[in-house]
Order: sequence, then structure tokens, then C-alpha cells
Amino acid sequence: MKPQSAQRNTLCSPNEFPLKEKTERIISCAIEVHSALGPGLLESIYEEALAQEFRLRGVAYEKQKAISLKYKGADIGKHRIDYLVENEIILELKAVEAMNKIYEAQLLTYLRAMNKRVGLLINFNVERLKNGIKRLIV
Repeated sequence: MKPQSAQRNTLCSPNEFPLKEKTERIISCAIEVHSALGPGLLESIYEEALAQEFRLRGVAYEKQKAISLKYKGADIGKHRIDYLVENEIILELKAVEAMNKIYEAQLLTYLRAMNKRVGLLINFNVERLKNGIKRLIV
């Protein structure tokens, strides 16, 4: 049987997973943070640790980036996303007992608001981080 990563590569075309190399680089950083810190900490701790890992690996990011929200052409306010990575991928972090569908809906809203295609939702409060990662594509 092939390793999971090899299976993934043979099952997915580049169109199915745009920005695949960049998302895998982000996931690699998150796995390093999770391996070092483990589950059970506050989201803000993981956010800071991930920023440090991005710096160490030379990954471009903006943390707590303000975005404008519009409704029928009118600017209705600002909101903050956890990360915009490489000016292409929205990354939302969680440290929750269970993932809720509303987190996915929230990330999809951010993707549409910023006209981006790819988002990652990562929950650090899991035993194995791969079980806490969700990739969304619009």
C-alpha cells in the first residue's frame, strides 16, 4: 500500500487542490507547532507559535489581517482573519473540543469577501493534527 501522501497525489489533480504546495507548507508548519506544544492550549498560543514557525521557514504572512465587508456595494464594517498566507491562502485557527460547520461557513465567507480561492481551517485541540485540518476551495 502506498503512503497516504502518495495516495493523495495520485487521487488529486492540480485543479482539485489549487495552491497545493503552499497549503502543504502551511500544514507542515502547523504540524511542527502541534508536535512541540501538543493539544489543550489557547488558540492565541498556537497563533503566536505558528507565526514564529512561518518566520523561521520564510513563509510570508499577515496575522490578524483586517478585511472590509460589503453589503450591496456598501462598506458595512471590518473583520479580522487569523492569517493571510503568501497573499493567497486564508488560514483560520481553532483550539476547540469539536469542529462545527459554522467554522467552515465562516471561512467560506472570508474567502468570498477577499476574493480568494483556498482556505485552511486548523483545529489544534486534537490528538493528531491531521484529524483537525480542513481545506476549503471556492
